[in-house]
Amino acid sequence: MSNQPRAQTLRFQGAVNRVMRTLLRLPVLSRGPGRRLVLLEIVGRRSGKRLEIPVAYTRQGDDLLVGTPFAWGRNLRTGDVIDLVLLGKKQQADVTAFTDRDGVIDAYAVMCRDNRAFANFNKVRVTGGEPDAADLEAAWKSGARAFRLTPRHE
Repeated sequence: MSNQPRAQTLRFQGAVNRVMRTLLRLPVLSRGPGRRLVLLEIVGRRSGKRLEIPVAYTRQGDDLLVGTPFAWGRNLRTGDVIDLVLLGKKQQADVTAFTDRDGVIDAYAVMCRDNRAFANFNKVRVTGGEPDAADLEAAWKSGARAFRLTPRHE
């Protein structure tokens, strides 16, 4: 697998992420961006640094599907419990990680069907509602990972 993610980043991605982190924490203001973005709060396994990452999600029942080709995804493993902020509300979620070919491709296909911005960001063409199989394969080969986040209801 390649170490180069296929996903594209915006020219001012850092600034955009700072704004999104703020908006996603505020219940009233998060209603717009919070329909497609969740804020993940994770701790780097080696660095110990606390990371706050706004990321696109797709709902599957009560669960959220997220995916990334970026290095922060290596910090999440099946069985982890993370904090997240969804629609301005902080909660915990159980993580199921997909790194295998079929798991990543299946999850990315669901996310690409649901969210064209996610598909475009990850350079997956969608024609007639269906993601391109070769593009999904290329995303996996370049290091994409997918995660099912199951919020804990307390």
